Amino acid sequence: MADERIKLTAYSGSRGEEIPRAFILYGEKIEVIGILDMWTEEEFKGRGRKRFFRVKGSDGYTHKIYYDEKKMEWFIQ
Repeated sequence: MADERIKLTAYSGSRGEEIPRAFILYGEKIEVIGILDMWTEEEFKGRGRKRFFRVKGSDGYTHKIYYDEKKMEWFIQ
């Protein structure tokens, strides 16, 4: 299954969009209740960086989302 682009609201800190607060998935707004884990992955050839978050959603599920700094967009896996 391919990663899907999502619309997301985030807390903007000194680095821009840092902490996810809510996102839209299949037309449903899901609030981020808690951040369970976060990490950064860098691509050496493409010089890209992705900031990953494993979050607990208001829908009761755990979601893995990330911000692609090169594309400047949010995705869900």
